[in-house]
Amino acid sequence: MDTPNDVLKALATDIDEVETLLRGLDDADWRKPTPAPGWNIADQVAHLTFIFRLARTAAADPDAFKDITAQAAENFDGAVNAALRQFNGHPPAELLARFRTEGDASVEALAAVPEDTVVPWLVNPLPPAVLASAGIMELFGHGQDIADALGVHREPTDRLRHLARFAFLTRDFGYLARGLTPPGEAFRFELTSPSGELLVSGPEDARQKITGSVHDFCLLVTRRRHRDDLALTAVGEEADRWLDIAQAYRGPAGEGRAPGQFADRGRD
Repeated sequence: MDTPNDVLKALATDIDEVETLLRGLDDADWRKPTPAPGWNIADQVAHLTFIFRLARTAAADPDAFKDITAQAAENFDGAVNAALRQFNGHPPAELLARFRTEGDASVEALAAVPEDTVVPWLVNPLPPAVLASAGIMELFGHGQDIADALGVHREPTDRLRHLARFAFLTRDFGYLARGLTPPGEAFRFELTSPSGELLVSGPEDARQKITGSVHDFCLLVTRRRHRDDLALTAVGEEADRWLDIAQAYRGPAGEGRAPGQFADRGRD
């Protein structure tokens, strides 16, 4: 069973991985469009930098975090866009340094939070390990956009189990984002990690079941690939419906990705 420290180590390693993707890119590369409409690579890094600054503030100075979110309560999207303009206005080398600094600081701040306490966050307070898992989700999704823009293949690792478990907890976000009522019945998830380990959640006798690879599941819940391009199987009408709307983040779903959009690159 993973410990909170295991999750934090995975988060730190994922920060390293994204930094490696970015190291050595020239200015033109930073301006390359990504599959997220209207976002180039610099925008992706600016968003991650902003999220890590928020996480660091939430863990290290909860009162300051509450002030930030209170000021943005009426127009949070506007506040986020303002923050993105602040960060992506920096030259690439400086933006990369800020990404690294804020990422490392967020890991350090979360590690200092006692395990039996919670950290204030955008919707509900979260245990530090769960907030770290949300950071892994952000790095995976935006890192995939960066990799897609560069035409780079990322080798999936067993660290994705932390993102998958986070997605189990946030199963209902896809419903809530669309104004739908989540079903009351539990889902069963049976996912195979890159090393072959089986990751399971939910009752064995659940009528609604999702099976497939952890990597494909993570691509689905971050909406970086369309379900038609993933080897995921649904048993049950509601489980099948969920594959169309799954997302591990709160808020607007975004456009997602089209079927076959990455067919020329083969399966990740």
